[in-house]
Parts: sequence; structure tokens; C-alpha cells
Amino acid sequence: MDNSLTINIRGRLIDFRIPKVMGIVNVTPDSFYSGSRTPGDSEILGRVLQLRDEGADMVDLGGYSSRPGAQEVPEDEEYSRLARGLEIIRKEWEEVPVSVDTFRASVARRCVEEWDVDIINDIGGGTLDADMWETVADLGVGYVLMHTRGTPATMQTLTDYADVTAEVLTDLARKVYELRGLGVNDIIIDPGFGFAKTVEQNFRILDELGQFCRMGLPVLAGLSRKSMIWKTLGTTPEGSYEGTVALNAIALDRGADILRVHDVEAARQTVELITKLHREP
Repeated sequence: MDNSLTINIRGRLIDFRIPKVMGIVNVTPDSFYSGSRTPGDSEILGRVLQLRDEGADMVDLGGYSSRPGAQEVPEDEEYSRLARGLEIIRKEWEEVPVSVDTFRASVARRCVEEWDVDIINDIGGGTLDADMWETVADLGVGYVLMHTRGTPATMQTLTDYADVTAEVLTDLARKVYELRGLGVNDIIIDPGFGFAKTVEQNFRILDELGQFCRMGLPVLAGLSRKSMIWKTLGTTPEGSYEGTVALNAIALDRGADILRVHDVEAARQTVELITKLHREP
């Protein structure tokens, strides 16, 4: 954990002396983990209040499932879902930093301009919409740069790496350089667990996560209930709670600055324990 890391989120300085917990809200009917789906207003409200009560530092709102085989979502429908969630979040928990999970520049712009969204979490890393980077630069918001290849439909056929950690690092470093050239300065990097990577490659990146921390930017670990856990354990996303806690602890020990999770209370406790472990006496 690098105590010197900070990012400016629309005028608010966020530091990572203590890692942050980003709670997931999926305003979708088909996310891979059924327990995270909040398709209606009452479910969204309940989820937002739960995240607030459990102590999330940030909220990540998604309206388009990126799981393999997920249905295509028209642009207007994605925005409509996000707007419904953002209205509830801004009413019930106005001060929380909000990230919107979208790869569409037009959707990102509407969410920022109409709802003051703080961060754009782009699973495409700029590869799924050529306008995304210039849009983020123009809007002056934080940006989660995630590594992937292809699209959610094709990504699991694109796992041919000679050295997965080195190649993902190189890709992210090149993109950070290009983003800085456009004026995007508040960047969070995400190695993209589960995106265009085999189970074995995901574990390799987790083991070598410290190499990503050397880039000098906050590192987000999105491991929560993903297939690298439930396939390894022979269970399901619903049965992956304990495995998620275990891998989140490893990610923090390797230097992760943000945990993106479904289970906020467990993640908060994990942060507290690992922070105590690393804190100087």
C-alpha cells in the first residue's frame, strides 16, 4: 500500500493511506451474480442503503452486464437504467463518490453532465468506444482504465499471452501515457481480472499485483465472486463469498488500493485487518 497516492475527484482529494472499498450496484436483470441484481427502484434503494450502512467509500453503478453471453443493451436503455440508480443515490447519499461502469462515451457524458458522476469505470479501456478518452478528458473526471481484449462476447478466446503480467502492464502503461497526453490525470488502473484471461492467468496477475503498483497510480482489484474463485472451488458465484474474502486479503497484501466488491462489510473488515498488519508499530 503506497501511502503517497492521491487522486483528485472533481475537487475532492482522495488519498489511499487506507485502501478504499467500492460497493457494486447493478441496475441490471442479468449480472453474473444474482445477488447483485437490482432491477427495480425498491431494490436499488435497499442496495444503496445497505452499502451506506456497511461503510462503502465509493459506489460503482452499472447498467450493462459484461458477463459472456449477456444480452446487448441499447444505449438509451443503459442510460435509463443508470439514471434511475443515480437519482436514488444522489437523493439518499449525496456525498458519496460515484463511479459509472460504462464503455460508451455518450452514456458517460450524460451521467457526468446530468448527475455529477465522479468517475468513469471503462471496462473497454478505450477500446470499445474511440471517443471515450477525449470525452473523459473534456469532462475532467476520474477514470478507471481496465485491461481487456476484444468484447465481452469474444474476450475469452483472446487469452494467448507469452507473459500475461508483462503484456498487461505494457498495455496499461502505453494507455496511461496516451491519456496523460490528452490531459487525463486522475487515473486508476485495473488489470481486469476475468477479462480476456484464463483462471491461471488471473492468479498469476494477482500474485504479481505489486508490479502494477509500481506504476505510481491507484490499483483497483475487482475479484468479487468471479469465475477464478468459483471455478477453482467447484462452486458458483453465490458460493464464492469466503473465496472472495481470501483473495481480497491477498490483493491488499500485494498493494491494491481499491477493492470493488459485492460484500462491503467483509471487505471493510479485511481492509482494517490488512492495514493493521502493514502499519508501523
